Amino acid sequence: MKAIQITEIHKPVRYVDIDTPVAGPGEVIVQLKAAALNHRDVFITKGLYPGINLPITPGSDGAGIVVETGEGVDLAWRGQEVVINCGHNWGDNPKFYSPLFKILGMPDSGTYAGYIRVAANYLYRKPAHLSFLEAAAIPLAGLTAWRALITRAGLQRNDKVLITGIGAGTALFALQFAVAHGAEVWVTSGADEKIQKAIGLGAKGGVNYKEADWHRSLMTQTGGGKMGYFTVIIDSAGGPGFAKLFDVAAPGCRIANFGGTTGNITDLVPSKLFFKQLDIYGTTMGTDAEFAAMINFVDEQGIKPVVDEVFPLADAQKALDRMDAGQQFGKIVLQID
Repeated sequence: MKAIQITEIHKPVRYVDIDTPVAGPGEVIVQLKAAALNHRDVFITKGLYPGINLPITPGSDGAGIVVETGEGVDLAWRGQEVVINCGHNWGDNPKFYSPLFKILGMPDSGTYAGYIRVAANYLYRKPAHLSFLEAAAIPLAGLTAWRALITRAGLQRNDKVLITGIGAGTALFALQFAVAHGAEVWVTSGADEKIQKAIGLGAKGGVNYKEADWHRSLMTQTGGGKMGYFTVIIDSAGGPGFAKLFDVAAPGCRIANFGGTTGNITDLVPSKLFFKQLDIYGTTMGTDAEFAAMINFVDEQGIKPVVDEVFPLADAQKALDRMDAGQQFGKIVLQID
């Protein structure tokens, strides 16, 4: 079968022929129709990920059709259109993943390929309103956003939500989930056009975080005062700007963070944290139950992921270059013939 492989760090990925996998007990073979990119894939190509073992077929997100079932797997799965939960072996503790937890694409072979072998318990029927390209965009980003917003931050219908760095897949899922729950949502971005696109998806407004006093501008727009405005903040940036989140947070605000794209968090003022009774939650990925709840919500609400651009599998390096440039709005997806 055709597949993309990372064979060397700091080198372009390769489009190669490799052996088609065979299903073992409890496993299925999915003929992949689409796969989606995550920053994790770019980090692996640069050697910026723990436990790298090459060569590897990258890719965490995928959707396709079950074409083979192994021993012990319900034959009803054959021919089903599915989306794959890429987070495996979470374990029994819903608060923290087990030492065996892993994500497709490293160390196990991922979704940038014609076929993939996966345990049947990680299959979910593809929502009928989604194309394979749209369904493939969901797993990693959708699950991360769901846990951050719903489980960790405990989103309620009347919450006022701030989502930083809109344009990335996870931030966009958080926006779509929050709007669908009836929350009031605002965003930040380094590009004004991305803020306008977010407004088109249901955000009430936003500010450009490249402005020195973006937090004050946001309070002017929202009508928030010295005690802030937002009851939930979803952040993937970290960095020096994280301290400003304390200024826009209302008393009792729940802040969930799943990334550090702008570096280490600095210059926090403890008094703003404890006088406002703020809660800060670290979060990443999610449990099998959270994945099921997220897929059900997408299905029930008719949510369609935002797809930025589609590339053929053979052009995976061009897709990775686009992600590395950081100009995308939504998920970058690979179409697999």
